[in-house]
Amino acid sequence: MNLKIRLSVMNFLEFAVWGAYLTCMGIYLGNIGMSAHIGIFFAMQGIVSIFMPAIMGIIADRFIPAQRLLGYCHLLAGLFMLATAWYGNETGTNANFGILFTFYSLSVAFYMPTLALSNSVAYSSLSQAGLDTVKDFPPIRVFGTVGFICTMWFVDIMGYKSNQTQFIVSGLLSIILFLYTFTLPNCGIKKNQDKTSIADAFGLKAFSLFKQKKMAIFFIFSMMLGVSLQITNGFATPFIESFKNIHEYAGTFGVKYPVILYSISQFSETLCILMIPFFMRKFGIKNVMLIAMFAWVLRFGLLGTGNPGSGVWMFIASMIIYGVAFDFFNISGSLFVDKATDPALRSSAQGLFMLMTNGIGATVGAFAAQAVVTNHTAANGVTDWQSCWFTFAGYAMIVGISFALMFRPKAPVAEDK
Repeated sequence: MNLKIRLSVMNFLEFAVWGAYLTCMGIYLGNIGMSAHIGIFFAMQGIVSIFMPAIMGIIADRFIPAQRLLGYCHLLAGLFMLATAWYGNETGTNANFGILFTFYSLSVAFYMPTLALSNSVAYSSLSQAGLDTVKDFPPIRVFGTVGFICTMWFVDIMGYKSNQTQFIVSGLLSIILFLYTFTLPNCGIKKNQDKTSIADAFGLKAFSLFKQKKMAIFFIFSMMLGVSLQITNGFATPFIESFKNIHEYAGTFGVKYPVILYSISQFSETLCILMIPFFMRKFGIKNVMLIAMFAWVLRFGLLGTGNPGSGVWMFIASMIIYGVAFDFFNISGSLFVDKATDPALRSSAQGLFMLMTNGIGATVGAFAAQAVVTNHTAANGVTDWQSCWFTFAGYAMIVGISFALMFRPKAPVAEDK
């Protein structure tokens, strides 16, 4: 089979595993009486992202080839996810939080490193084949988003979004990918070469960048924006489905298929990646990142204003805006880090950027969002969702205005060193 096709299948499965539960797990947790714990379930993804990818990266560099380690991680992630489904099925609404959360956390701990490992396998395989990674990898990576969308739609159409079967879908796909990794090219390990130090692997040297005012401001705001990342993943679909209790909206498409409605966000994300080069040339790095920040304001504000009936266009607009909110900061921010740091620190700096956004920021955001939702939930279980979304929008507005006033990079970015 053609190498690009093989790597595309790998990426499809890699993100299909995640798409099976990421956007609908909150619905299931609400159905079994764990609405108050949605935040910590999503926070765990950020917590393990702080250290597990680095640990697995060291192992892949020194001991186990990346494609083999990718498979082992998926085998363990799949087995623990199936254990999560088994326990949920056995206990129903009587599930114990500690046991369910432990099984889930162990699965996530082994899954999150595979996001980086799958990239390593693709880069290594393409390089060994003499192909251009910059040119050939993006079309391969797009199939990851396609896989994510496919399983989102599958679990929604099949009715699995409301129960533990979503975890079965994810677990089985992980095991399929484990088997598939035996067909991938061997990546090898480093021998008789200078080995990456523990400090380098964890990106610790990059913390010296905080001595530079502009970089310190950038990374702090990266963390603050990262707070927004998991809010809609955790609470958007439970919010949309909550309209089923209102007779006027009970039969609407969005209430019946909230995950499919939410998947517009992923379609938008795919398209917005292609827009970034134009916007970077036209508006510059600071303005592109500001566009992303204020897109989060619209993302949350439209969710708070819309409804699945006559206001469904606001939900759709919010989903479309997500592509701008997510991609414009994450991709342009990564480019800023690449251009604004010394070549010797670039890899560590990229690791620090991911740590601040997807690690610390996303973790804090998941806990904070849960606190906001809990604070606006009455004793009868009814949540004042509009106040929640307006609170999130207000936070994003403050971050955006503060960033506009405090972050002043020179132009062009390449000269800002």
